[in-house]
Amino acid sequence: MADMKIAIVRQRYNPYGGAERFVERALGALAGEGAEVTLITRNWDGAPRAGFQQITCDPSYSRILGGRTARDRSFAACAQAEMLRGGFDITQSHERIPGCMIFRAGDGVHAAWLMHRARVLGPLQRVVQGFSGYHRYVLSAEKAMFEHPALRAVICNSPMVAEEVSRHYGLPSDKLPVIYNGVDTAVFHPSLAREFRDATRARAAIPQHAPLLLFVGSGFQRKGVPQLLRAFAAAPAREAHLVVVGADRKLKAMQALAARLGLGRRVRFTGPLKDVRPWYGAADGFVLPTLYDPCPNAALEALACGLPVVTSTTCGAQAWVRSGENGWVVDALDESVLATRLGDLCMLAGNAAARQAARAIAEPLSLSAMADRLLELYRGLGGASSRKV
Repeated sequence: MADMKIAIVRQRYNPYGGAERFVERALGALAGEGAEVTLITRNWDGAPRAGFQQITCDPSYSRILGGRTARDRSFAACAQAEMLRGGFDITQSHERIPGCMIFRAGDGVHAAWLMHRARVLGPLQRVVQGFSGYHRYVLSAEKAMFEHPALRAVICNSPMVAEEVSRHYGLPSDKLPVIYNGVDTAVFHPSLAREFRDATRARAAIPQHAPLLLFVGSGFQRKGVPQLLRAFAAAPAREAHLVVVGADRKLKAMQALAARLGLGRRVRFTGPLKDVRPWYGAADGFVLPTLYDPCPNAALEALACGLPVVTSTTCGAQAWVRSGENGWVVDALDESVLATRLGDLCMLAGNAAARQAARAIAEPLSLSAMADRLLELYRGLGGASSRKV
C-alpha cells in the first residue's frame, strides 16, 4: 500500500467518541503500511497527530438560521470538493456524504434510529420529528450516499447495522463487511480487578462485598439511563450499587430521578472520565439498556475486562452476549424484565465462569484483528483502482 492515497473524513474530534478512536486506529494502521493518508476534518484539535496529513474544511454557516443542518451541509460540500480534488485512491467517510468510496456506519442507520426513537415519543413529538429539518436532511443525505454509484463498501460495526442497511436501503451483503471497533485486550483485562477493585470502592464508600453494576455512555436518554434507574430501583438485589459514567445535559435531572426513587446512596454519577479502567476493575457487571447503539466500545471494553453484560435488542453488542453465560439481552423499554436481569447480573458477582466467558468473547476482537480486516478491505478496493497497490 506504499503508493496508495487514502482520505478519511470525520467532521470533528470528540475525545470520548468511539468513532474518533476508530479513525485514529485506522490512520495508524494505514500509515504503518506506508500509505499516504489524509484526514479531512472541520476540527481535530486535541487529538493525536502522527503519520498523516490534514485538510481543514471549516466553511462558515449560519448558527442562528441553519444550525446543525447548515453545519453538516456546509462541511459535506467542502469535503466532497476535497475528495474530488485530491486524486485519492480510496475515500472513507464517517459522515453521510454522497460520493465516498467507503462509508463507516459508526452511528448506525439514521432511518432505523428514528424508528426506535419514536417508541419513547408522544404523538406530538413524533409529528415534530417527522417534520424536523435536520432529520429530513440526514435522511436525504443518507439515502443519496447509499444510492451513489461511487459507494463500494459500507463498514458495519455489528451484524445489526449490516441488517439495517440492507433492510432500509437494499444494499447487498457483499457490500456490507462487518468490522468490529476492536479493543486493546492488554489494557482492558480482568487483572484490572486486582489493580483497582479495593481502592476504587473504598474511595466511593461502596462495600467490598456489594454487587456493583456499571453503566458507561453519554446521551442518557438514548442510552437508557431513565429506565435503568427505574429498573434498578425495582431489582431484587437491594444491596447492589450502580455507577453511571458519562456526560449529559440532563445529568442533574437523572440525579434527581435517582433521589426520588430512593437510590441516592446506591447510585453514583461520575460525569465523563478519560480513564474508566478503575471502574471496570471495581465492577461486577456492565449494563447498557440503550434505545439504539450500533456498537458501543464500552460494552466491548467491559467484556474484555471480564464483566458479564446486560444490553438491549437494539444494541449491536447483543451479538456478543450468550444468554446466561456472559449476560442477557432485553428490550430496552421493558423495565420489568430489565429489573429481573439486573438481579441476575448481580447474582453473577464473583462468578469465575461468567467472567471467563465474557473475556473469551473479547479476545478475538483485538486492535490488530481490526486493523487486519481494514487493510484487507483497503487492499481489495485499491486493487481495482487506477493506481497500483
